[in-house]
Amino acid sequence: MEKLTGLKKIKTAVFISGTGSNLNNIIKFSKTKKSPISINLIFSNTSKAKGLRYAEEFKIKKKIFNFENVNIAEKKILTLLEKQKIKFICLAGFMKILSKKFIKKFDGIIINIHPSLLPKYKGLNTHNRAIKNKDKFSGCTVHYVTEKLDSGIVILQKKIKIAAKDNSVSLAKKVLKLEHKLYPAAIKKIFT
Repeated sequence: MEKLTGLKKIKTAVFISGTGSNLNNIIKFSKTKKSPISINLIFSNTSKAKGLRYAEEFKIKKKIFNFENVNIAEKKILTLLEKQKIKFICLAGFMKILSKKFIKKFDGIIINIHPSLLPKYKGLNTHNRAIKNKDKFSGCTVHYVTEKLDSGIVILQKKIKIAAKDNSVSLAKKVLKLEHKLYPAAIKKIFT
């Protein structure tokens, strides 16, 4: 990846499906001098994603694509990415799996944040699984997106102790706080 010149920020798209707390955090980070990126596009696979409100709040272009036909949706997204000169994608709670074709066609970088210490607990229900297995630690991972689910090279990880009183809800809250620190740190690490 090219090193940041300090003049131009890298045009970035963020893909979301839910509340958008990581999106909000990445947008705020992108507005700082130390940030190597600017957020130029927000994609969602659902109009019900609460995180879309940040597009209005920060005046960022947003697009909603129905993923019933993945090929059509991804073709439209790729066209838009090219048109907007997007060079970097952050997945932030995006609940769709991008096709191998999409990942190969997008010649920039795609990263994702996952609420576990990968390679442990790929996929969903990470907090329940960690508690059920009586793990002493949980955490989050920012990794490169590859064709295999949650299997790309780890950029950064951060761990947190699981307290005896923790349940999946309390653990999720603790891990989310970590995510908000880790995602910007991982972006900085990539570009500096």
